[in-house]
Amino acid sequence: MDSSLDKDAAEVIAKYKKLLESQSGTDLFEDSLMSQEYESFRRDALEKRVTVYENACTFSESIIRINPGQQESAALQSSINTAHLAITPGGAASFATLVAFSFIFIGLLIGGITFYLGELYLFSTLLFVISGALLLKPLTKLPHYFANRWRLAASNQMVLCILYIVMYMRHTSNLERAIKFAGEHVGLPLSLDLNKVLWEVETGKYITIKDSLERYLRTWQGYNLEFIESFNLIEGSLYEPAEQKRLELLEKAIDVMLEGTYDKMLHYARTLQSPITILYMLGVILPILGLVVFPLLGSFLGGLVKWYHLAIIYNLVLPVFVFSLGTNILSKRPTGYGESDIIRQNPTYATSASFGQEKKSSLFISLFLGGILLLVGFSPLIIHIVEPDYEFELLGWKLMEYISTGQGPYGFYSLALSLFIPIGVAVGVGLYTWLRTRKLIGIKEKIDALETEFSGALFQLGNRIGDGVPAEIAFSKVSTNMRGTNTGDFFAIVDANIRRKGMSLNNAIFDEKQGATLYYPSKLIESSMKVLVESSRKGPGVVSKSLITISTYADRIRKVNERLKDLLAEILSSMVTQTKFLTPVIAGIVVGVGSMVVTIIKLLSEQFTDISTLNEGGVAGGLTAITSLLNIRDVIPGFYFQGVVGLYVVEIIIILTILSTGIERGVDDTTAHYRISKNLLTGTTIYVLITFIGIIVFNLLANAVGTIGSAP
Repeated sequence: MDSSLDKDAAEVIAKYKKLLESQSGTDLFEDSLMSQEYESFRRDALEKRVTVYENACTFSESIIRINPGQQESAALQSSINTAHLAITPGGAASFATLVAFSFIFIGLLIGGITFYLGELYLFSTLLFVISGALLLKPLTKLPHYFANRWRLAASNQMVLCILYIVMYMRHTSNLERAIKFAGEHVGLPLSLDLNKVLWEVETGKYITIKDSLERYLRTWQGYNLEFIESFNLIEGSLYEPAEQKRLELLEKAIDVMLEGTYDKMLHYARTLQSPITILYMLGVILPILGLVVFPLLGSFLGGLVKWYHLAIIYNLVLPVFVFSLGTNILSKRPTGYGESDIIRQNPTYATSASFGQEKKSSLFISLFLGGILLLVGFSPLIIHIVEPDYEFELLGWKLMEYISTGQGPYGFYSLALSLFIPIGVAVGVGLYTWLRTRKLIGIKEKIDALETEFSGALFQLGNRIGDGVPAEIAFSKVSTNMRGTNTGDFFAIVDANIRRKGMSLNNAIFDEKQGATLYYPSKLIESSMKVLVESSRKGPGVVSKSLITISTYADRIRKVNERLKDLLAEILSSMVTQTKFLTPVIAGIVVGVGSMVVTIIKLLSEQFTDISTLNEGGVAGGLTAITSLLNIRDVIPGFYFQGVVGLYVVEIIIILTILSTGIERGVDDTTAHYRISKNLLTGTTIYVLITFIGIIVFNLLANAVGTIGSAP
């Protein structure tokens, strides 16, 4: 009985498989084709750091096998599946354990060796041991981080995904081909998910596309119910015999996706102000204001606090803390809204020879200029190593001002030169990100302008074709009406290819060397034109209705996106102000005050030392105790102090820029990198100017105080 049913099912599947092949002209489920496509998509979609992580997990599991427990394994496996990672839960746990115990072992090794040599490096020992203990849990949960990032990137494309499927199914009610169409046009990473849905049917894991799709939609439960409901409505349209009812269900799928996204983003915008304020206060304001006490702290604690302690806290621990808080805020961002990254939309460009060559040249130029500026910034240390006794004085201020024990530099000019350290890092990073994205941003702005006008152009084109004008002639008429716009230029290229080069409509739009989409690499425009070409086989009436419907959908999506941007405008404006202006200004003032404190301690230390050498006992004897408290040898030199703060400002600018871009646009590396280049230039310039002015003003005040204190 069962074998008979299996045989019947196999015959039905073979029958409809053959029917689909005859309709599409290709074997939709050709052996190895889908599996190869999935593997290729997986490699392209995963970032290089993810594949490095995969290799590290595999290597770690071969050395030590750790079982994270049944409950944790299930959670890790879910995240691994979501992020398409080629690892096991045991591999993730093994990697975390190996790294954590490596840190602990290094710490104990440092402690044992230094203790044996007679001077225990307690700080370094505790730093590695505590770091190893603290890293174990976060490293184990790295698959959750990659899964959240994947959801954020994929969710940017959900509205367009539903749009593409509805666009296709309006003229061809076939779910498999609609998902394949969406997978070809929505871009990475969501296209990888859609291809896996098809791949799991092709490999026999699921018998029907419905079963495979249901498995995939379950991964979005708790994250995006609108996406699931929209797909359910699309599936429901397959069973509607009445054409009008079928189209209504498809339109309802778009409505559910748009309205659900808007409601969730509205709630997110209302609750965003508090966590952003907490992040800014705990991660930026309080740490920067706390810097004021470090010069005095080093003196009062007898030199226990060193500059490298400050560097570890401010250049390592705090940036990780701020980034973690920001990642937590981004993880709560509603899925289904965002703008795709142009590199993810066009992965072939990212792997092209020209892009690779440009990347290498950008890296060389950035490293060269940034390296020269860093050499200038570190020149006081280099000079001291080459010539320990070298000194230079101008206008009463010294360049080096090392004290007899080799402590320093405390000189004014060395402090001023240290400003080239944050300048060098900012120029290196900012120039590299700008060189890599300047052309992409130009293309992106051009595409954005075209997509804004495109809904109106499609409406005109649909009306022309609906009036009985052939599509080839309709392009000419619409391009004339929209002359001077990006859309007019796009249609003019199509018209020129048809008239002057004798191309077919399909080649005029999609030709690899001269097609119009080559100059405007927009997935929305490409998919709209694909719908036009495919629906043209069914007559001008179908073409007209399809284009007018796409026009309506695209216009609604654009309006919803504009409303969502309005909701976030105030918060994003505040974050940009904090990134570009407030943080650099506050940090610059703090460095100026810190330099004044160091100068005052240096002057007082010198004066108290002179007094104590003139007279023993009495008042001078009491000053000896004060001299021990205000010992310049125990104070962190301004050179190191400014270097640490300057690097912290650069790091915070980068982190806050990534966070604000993520809140506004989701995962969009191209826009984030371009904004990093602009914000680094602006923020670092403000910081350096404020710091330089503050150093001069506060050092003049400190010298004035010292002069008054030394007057008879």
